[in-house]
Amino acid sequence: MADRSTAARIADAALAILHEEGADAVTMRRVAAATGITPMAIYKHYPNRRALLRTAADTAFADIGAAWDRPRPDDFTERCDSLMNDFLDFALGKPNLYAFLLAERRDEARRFPEDFADGASPTFAPVVALMNDGMREGILRRDDPLETALVITSHTQGLVQLYLAGRIGLSETDFRALCRRTVQRIFDGLKA
Repeated sequence: MADRSTAARIADAALAILHEEGADAVTMRRVAAATGITPMAIYKHYPNRRALLRTAADTAFADIGAAWDRPRPDDFTERCDSLMNDFLDFALGKPNLYAFLLAERRDEARRFPEDFADGASPTFAPVVALMNDGMREGILRRDDPLETALVITSHTQGLVQLYLAGRIGLSETDFRALCRRTVQRIFDGLKA
């Protein structure tokens, strides 16, 4: 039990550094100092930095999924806005974590389509479910819900990448409104 607690504290420290400074800042020495153990003690719980970062990523995705797992409005457009707001809150509020989880290359990252088709992604599965709902309710034309979700998420992620890189010169409020308008244009093209 003590080992598990120490492993969790190590992963939490890595996640905190990742959130504040990005993946490059997560070193065994930094994590050890934040946890109050020696760098060598980390290896008792994690064989290498990559394994530690994988655990931090899994923890972050689980936390995001838990935060997003809540009742949504009945109206399709309001559900879309609600999910997009959750995503934008995450991406804009935790840009280093967002970059590590969704924008940087990681060998352990989920791959489309096989890793997304089974609903294992806590950030993608709600969008696929929403697309399924929209198609079932006759709001969206029948299509592949997985690929339709990819259209919506990749568009929004692309806008976030541009915004975080300083390529979109809007306030956060105006940027969020831009996201809503452009996603609505996509939905207009997908309507039944």
